[in-house]
Amino acid sequence: MTLLLISIVFILPVVAIASYQHYKIGTQPAYNAKETLLNYEIAGSGENKLVLLHGLTGSLNYWKRELESIKKTHSLLLIDLLGFGDSPKPNSDYTLSMQLTAIELILKKEGFNDGKTIIAGHSMGAMISMALLEKQPTWFKKGIFISIPVYKNADEFKEIMSSHSFVDRISTSKFSKYICMIHPIFMSRAFKPDNLTDDVYEDAKKHHWMSYYYSLTEVILKTDLYAMARKISDKDVLFIHGEKDTTAPLENALKLSKEFKNAQLITSSEGDHQFFLKEAEFVWKAIQDFTISEIRLQKTISNEHE
Repeated sequence: MTLLLISIVFILPVVAIASYQHYKIGTQPAYNAKETLLNYEIAGSGENKLVLLHGLTGSLNYWKRELESIKKTHSLLLIDLLGFGDSPKPNSDYTLSMQLTAIELILKKEGFNDGKTIIAGHSMGAMISMALLEKQPTWFKKGIFISIPVYKNADEFKEIMSSHSFVDRISTSKFSKYICMIHPIFMSRAFKPDNLTDDVYEDAKKHHWMSYYYSLTEVILKTDLYAMARKISDKDVLFIHGEKDTTAPLENALKLSKEFKNAQLITSSEGDHQFFLKEAEFVWKAIQDFTISEIRLQKTISNEHE
Protein backbone atom coordinates (compact mmCIF):
# COMPACT_ATOMS: atom_id res chain seq x y z
CA MET A 1 0.00 0.00 0.00
CA THR A 2 2.83 2.35 0.89
CA LEU A 3 4.61 1.58 -2.38
CA LEU A 4 1.41 2.23 -4.32
CA LEU A 5 0.94 5.55 -2.55
CA ILE A 6 4.51 6.61 -3.29
CA SER A 7 4.04 5.67 -6.94
CA ILE A 8 0.85 7.70 -7.18
CA VAL A 9 2.45 10.70 -5.49
CA PHE A 10 5.34 10.59 -8.00
CA ILE A 11 3.39 9.74 -11.16
CA LEU A 12 0.48 12.17 -10.79
CA PRO A 13 2.61 15.36 -10.90
CA VAL A 14 4.56 14.00 -13.89
CA VAL A 15 1.37 13.20 -15.78
CA ALA A 16 -0.09 16.59 -14.88
CA ILE A 17 2.98 18.46 -16.14
CA ALA A 18 3.15 16.44 -19.36
CA SER A 19 -0.56 16.95 -19.99
CA TYR A 20 -0.28 20.68 -19.44
CA GLN A 21 2.72 20.96 -21.78
CA HIS A 22 0.80 19.03 -24.45
CA TYR A 23 -2.25 21.23 -23.93
CA LYS A 24 -0.22 24.44 -24.29
CA ILE A 25 1.07 23.38 -27.69
CA GLY A 26 -2.39 22.34 -28.79
CA THR A 27 -3.61 25.90 -28.21
CA GLN A 28 -0.94 27.40 -30.48
CA PRO A 29 -1.69 28.18 -34.14
CA ALA A 30 0.08 26.37 -36.96
CA TYR A 31 3.10 28.00 -38.57
CA ASN A 32 2.23 30.70 -41.12
CA ALA A 33 5.10 31.32 -43.53
CA LYS A 34 3.89 34.81 -44.44
CA GLU A 35 2.98 36.15 -41.00
CA THR A 36 5.09 34.41 -38.37
CA LEU A 37 7.87 36.82 -37.39
CA LEU A 38 10.78 35.70 -35.26
CA ASN A 39 12.09 37.65 -32.30
CA TYR A 40 15.36 39.39 -33.12
CA GLU A 41 17.69 42.24 -32.16
CA ILE A 42 20.20 44.36 -34.03
CA ALA A 43 23.38 45.43 -32.28
CA GLY A 44 26.49 47.29 -33.35
CA SER A 45 27.22 49.83 -36.04
CA GLY A 46 30.13 48.33 -37.95
CA GLU A 47 30.16 48.22 -41.73
CA ASN A 48 30.25 44.42 -41.84
CA LYS A 49 26.93 42.60 -41.55
CA LEU A 50 26.86 39.45 -39.43
CA VAL A 51 23.87 37.16 -38.73
CA LEU A 52 24.14 34.93 -35.65
CA LEU A 53 22.02 31.81 -35.07
CA HIS A 54 22.02 29.93 -31.76
CA GLY A 55 21.89 26.18 -31.17
CA LEU A 56 19.29 23.74 -29.84
CA THR A 57 17.36 25.16 -26.82
CA GLY A 58 19.35 28.41 -27.10
CA SER A 59 18.33 32.01 -27.73
CA LEU A 60 19.78 35.21 -29.15
CA ASN A 61 21.08 36.03 -25.66
CA TYR A 62 23.68 33.31 -26.17
CA TRP A 63 25.76 35.78 -28.17
CA LYS A 64 25.70 38.68 -25.70
CA ARG A 65 29.23 38.23 -24.39
CA GLU A 66 32.17 40.60 -24.83
CA LEU A 67 30.32 42.40 -27.61
CA GLU A 68 32.14 45.73 -27.49
CA SER A 69 34.90 44.91 -29.97
CA ILE A 70 32.72 43.06 -32.49
CA LYS A 71 30.08 45.81 -32.41
CA LYS A 72 32.67 48.31 -33.60
CA THR A 73 33.42 46.35 -36.75
CA HIS A 74 30.10 44.60 -37.38
CA SER A 75 26.35 45.17 -37.40
CA LEU A 76 24.90 42.09 -35.73
CA LEU A 77 21.52 40.51 -36.38
CA LEU A 78 20.72 38.22 -33.44
CA ILE A 79 17.76 35.90 -34.02
CA ASP A 80 15.69 33.60 -31.82
CA LEU A 81 15.04 30.55 -33.98
CA LEU A 82 11.46 29.39 -34.46
CA GLY A 83 10.32 27.57 -31.31
CA PHE A 84 13.06 28.96 -29.07
CA GLY A 85 13.76 32.02 -26.95
CA ASP A 86 11.03 34.61 -27.35
CA SER A 87 10.12 33.64 -30.91
CA PRO A 88 6.70 32.10 -31.72
CA LYS A 89 6.29 28.43 -30.88
CA PRO A 90 3.64 27.19 -33.34
CA ASN A 91 2.02 23.78 -33.40
CA SER A 92 4.19 22.54 -36.29
CA ASP A 93 6.89 20.05 -37.20
CA TYR A 94 9.92 22.41 -37.16
CA THR A 95 11.56 21.15 -40.33
CA LEU A 96 14.73 22.70 -41.70
CA SER A 97 12.80 24.35 -44.53
CA MET A 98 10.45 25.95 -42.01
CA GLN A 99 13.37 27.39 -40.04
CA LEU A 100 14.91 28.77 -43.23
CA THR A 101 11.68 30.40 -44.37
CA ALA A 102 11.18 32.06 -40.99
CA ILE A 103 14.72 33.44 -40.95
CA GLU A 104 14.50 34.66 -44.56
CA LEU A 105 11.60 36.94 -43.62
CA ILE A 106 13.78 38.73 -41.07
CA LEU A 107 16.81 38.91 -43.35
CA LYS A 108 14.76 40.56 -46.10
CA LYS A 109 12.99 42.85 -43.63
CA GLU A 110 16.27 44.20 -42.23
CA GLY A 111 18.32 44.16 -45.43
CA PHE A 112 20.71 41.38 -44.45
CA ASN A 113 20.23 39.74 -47.85
CA ASP A 114 22.37 42.15 -49.85
CA GLY A 115 25.23 39.82 -50.72
CA LYS A 116 27.55 41.55 -48.24
CA THR A 117 26.39 39.60 -45.20
CA ILE A 118 28.19 36.85 -43.29
CA ILE A 119 25.98 34.06 -41.95
CA ALA A 120 27.16 32.36 -38.75
CA GLY A 121 25.80 29.94 -36.19
CA HIS A 122 26.60 27.67 -33.28
CA SER A 123 25.82 23.93 -33.25
CA MET A 124 22.35 23.48 -34.78
CA GLY A 125 22.54 27.16 -35.73
CA ALA A 126 25.70 26.37 -37.70
CA MET A 127 23.83 23.68 -39.62
CA ILE A 128 21.02 26.11 -40.40
CA SER A 129 23.60 28.72 -41.43
CA MET A 130 25.10 26.32 -43.95
CA ALA A 131 21.62 25.50 -45.24
CA LEU A 132 20.90 29.21 -45.72
CA LEU A 133 24.22 29.69 -47.50
CA GLU A 134 23.32 26.84 -49.83
CA LYS A 135 19.74 28.01 -50.43
CA GLN A 136 20.54 31.71 -50.86
CA PRO A 137 24.18 31.90 -52.01
CA THR A 138 23.77 35.41 -53.44
CA TRP A 139 22.65 36.76 -50.06
CA PHE A 140 25.88 35.93 -48.24
CA LYS A 141 29.56 36.39 -49.01
CA LYS A 142 30.88 34.04 -46.31
CA GLY A 143 29.81 31.44 -43.77
CA ILE A 144 31.02 30.73 -40.24
CA PHE A 145 30.27 27.45 -38.48
CA ILE A 146 30.96 27.21 -34.74
CA SER A 147 30.91 23.77 -33.10
CA ILE A 148 29.01 22.33 -36.05
CA PRO A 149 27.65 18.83 -35.34
CA VAL A 150 28.44 16.41 -38.17
CA TYR A 151 27.17 12.82 -37.90
CA LYS A 152 27.13 9.96 -40.40
CA ASN A 153 23.68 8.96 -39.19
CA ALA A 154 21.46 8.75 -36.11
CA ASP A 155 23.36 5.70 -34.86
CA GLU A 156 26.63 7.64 -34.67
CA PHE A 157 24.84 10.42 -32.81
CA LYS A 158 23.41 7.95 -30.28
CA GLU A 159 26.82 6.33 -29.82
CA ILE A 160 28.45 9.71 -29.15
CA MET A 161 25.76 10.75 -26.68
CA SER A 162 25.89 7.40 -24.86
CA SER A 163 29.00 8.56 -23.01
CA HIS A 164 27.43 11.81 -21.84
CA SER A 165 25.54 12.63 -18.66
CA PHE A 166 22.29 10.92 -17.72
CA VAL A 167 20.25 13.99 -18.69
CA ASP A 168 21.99 14.22 -22.10
CA ARG A 169 21.42 10.52 -22.74
CA ILE A 170 17.70 10.52 -22.01
CA SER A 171 17.07 13.87 -23.73
CA THR A 172 18.56 12.53 -26.96
CA SER A 173 17.16 9.00 -26.73
CA LYS A 174 14.00 7.57 -28.28
CA PHE A 175 12.21 8.82 -25.17
CA SER A 176 13.29 12.44 -25.76
CA LYS A 177 9.78 13.50 -26.80
CA TYR A 178 8.31 12.37 -23.52
CA ILE A 179 11.21 13.57 -21.41
CA CYS A 180 10.86 16.99 -22.99
CA MET A 181 7.17 17.06 -22.10
CA ILE A 182 8.25 17.11 -18.46
CA HIS A 183 11.31 19.27 -19.00
CA PRO A 184 10.28 21.68 -16.19
CA ILE A 185 11.25 18.86 -13.80
CA PHE A 186 14.67 18.35 -15.34
CA MET A 187 15.43 22.00 -16.03
CA SER A 188 16.30 22.71 -12.40
CA ARG A 189 19.62 23.93 -11.02
CA ALA A 190 20.44 20.39 -9.94
CA PHE A 191 20.65 19.27 -13.56
CA LYS A 192 22.42 22.32 -15.04
CA PRO A 193 25.46 21.27 -17.11
CA ASP A 194 28.74 22.74 -15.91
CA ASN A 195 29.53 24.26 -19.32
CA LEU A 196 26.36 26.39 -19.45
CA THR A 197 26.03 29.78 -17.80
CA ASP A 198 23.00 30.53 -15.61
CA ASP A 199 21.42 32.88 -18.15
CA VAL A 200 21.81 30.44 -21.05
CA TYR A 201 20.31 27.67 -18.92
CA GLU A 202 17.35 29.86 -17.97
CA ASP A 203 16.64 30.67 -21.63
CA ALA A 204 16.79 26.96 -22.44
CA LYS A 205 13.57 26.56 -20.47
CA LYS A 206 11.63 28.61 -23.03
CA HIS A 207 11.30 25.87 -25.65
CA HIS A 208 8.60 23.18 -25.64
CA TRP A 209 8.77 19.49 -26.44
CA MET A 210 7.67 19.91 -30.05
CA SER A 211 10.28 22.53 -30.97
CA TYR A 212 12.99 20.49 -29.25
CA TYR A 213 12.04 17.04 -30.49
CA TYR A 214 11.48 17.96 -34.14
CA SER A 215 14.53 20.24 -34.27
CA LEU A 216 16.60 17.31 -33.06
CA THR A 217 15.09 14.70 -35.37
CA GLU A 218 14.30 16.83 -38.45
CA VAL A 219 17.23 19.24 -38.48
CA ILE A 220 20.18 17.77 -36.59
CA LEU A 221 19.72 14.11 -37.51
CA LYS A 222 18.38 14.42 -41.05
CA THR A 223 20.37 17.25 -42.59
CA ASP A 224 22.94 16.16 -45.17
CA LEU A 225 25.72 18.67 -44.60
CA TYR A 226 28.02 17.04 -47.15
CA ALA A 227 25.46 17.48 -49.93
CA MET A 228 25.11 21.16 -49.01
CA ALA A 229 28.85 21.72 -48.81
CA ARG A 230 29.42 20.29 -52.28
CA LYS A 231 26.93 22.78 -53.75
CA ILE A 232 28.66 25.78 -52.18
CA SER A 233 32.24 24.51 -52.22
CA ASP A 234 33.51 27.78 -53.74
CA LYS A 235 32.30 29.88 -50.78
CA ASP A 236 34.78 31.22 -48.22
CA VAL A 237 33.98 29.56 -44.92
CA LEU A 238 35.41 29.45 -41.41
CA PHE A 239 35.06 26.56 -38.98
CA ILE A 240 35.64 27.37 -35.29
CA HIS A 241 35.73 24.34 -33.01
CA GLY A 242 36.73 23.15 -29.56
CA GLU A 243 39.31 20.37 -29.54
CA LYS A 244 37.60 18.79 -26.53
CA ASP A 245 34.11 18.87 -27.99
CA THR A 246 32.56 15.48 -27.22
CA THR A 247 29.13 16.42 -28.60
CA ALA A 248 30.32 17.43 -32.07
CA PRO A 249 33.72 15.75 -32.57
CA LEU A 250 36.39 17.92 -34.17
CA GLU A 251 37.47 15.21 -36.62
CA ASN A 252 33.98 15.17 -38.18
CA ALA A 253 34.00 18.94 -38.69
CA LEU A 254 37.49 18.69 -40.17
CA LYS A 255 36.33 16.14 -42.73
CA LEU A 256 33.41 18.36 -43.70
CA SER A 257 35.66 21.41 -44.08
CA LYS A 258 37.64 19.60 -46.77
CA GLU A 259 34.60 19.74 -49.05
CA PHE A 260 35.24 23.49 -49.40
CA LYS A 261 37.96 24.95 -51.60
CA ASN A 262 38.44 27.99 -49.36
CA ALA A 263 37.93 26.76 -45.81
CA GLN A 264 39.73 27.87 -42.67
CA LEU A 265 39.67 25.94 -39.40
CA ILE A 266 40.46 27.55 -36.05
CA THR A 267 40.39 25.53 -32.84
CA SER A 268 40.32 26.18 -29.12
CA SER A 269 42.70 23.75 -27.43
CA GLU A 270 40.62 23.48 -24.23
CA GLY A 271 37.22 24.20 -25.72
CA ASP A 272 34.19 21.92 -25.45
CA HIS A 273 30.88 22.25 -27.31
CA GLN A 274 30.01 25.47 -25.46
CA PHE A 275 33.48 27.03 -25.48
CA PHE A 276 32.11 30.33 -26.80
CA LEU A 277 30.59 31.00 -23.36
CA LYS A 278 34.11 31.11 -21.89
CA GLU A 279 36.06 32.28 -24.91
CA ALA A 280 33.86 34.89 -26.57
CA GLU A 281 36.80 37.21 -27.26
CA PHE A 282 38.63 34.37 -29.01
CA VAL A 283 35.62 33.75 -31.28
CA TRP A 284 35.04 37.44 -32.04
CA LYS A 285 38.74 37.87 -32.88
CA ALA A 286 38.60 34.88 -35.26
CA ILE A 287 35.51 36.33 -36.95
CA GLN A 288 37.06 39.77 -37.27
CA ASP A 289 40.26 38.38 -38.77
CA PHE A 290 38.23 36.29 -41.21
CA THR A 291 36.13 39.29 -42.22
CA ILE A 292 38.48 42.22 -42.11
CA SER A 293 41.53 40.56 -43.68
CA GLU A 294 39.68 40.47 -47.00
CA ILE A 295 38.70 44.13 -46.70
CA ARG A 296 42.30 45.14 -45.95
CA LEU A 297 43.49 43.14 -48.96
CA GLN A 298 40.92 44.82 -51.21
CA LYS A 299 41.97 48.27 -49.97
CA THR A 300 45.64 47.43 -50.54
CA ILE A 301 44.93 46.30 -54.11
CA SER A 302 42.86 49.44 -54.70
CA ASN A 303 45.69 51.70 -53.45
CA GLU A 304 48.20 49.93 -55.66
CA HIS A 305 46.05 50.63 -58.73
CA GLU A 306 45.71 54.32 -57.95
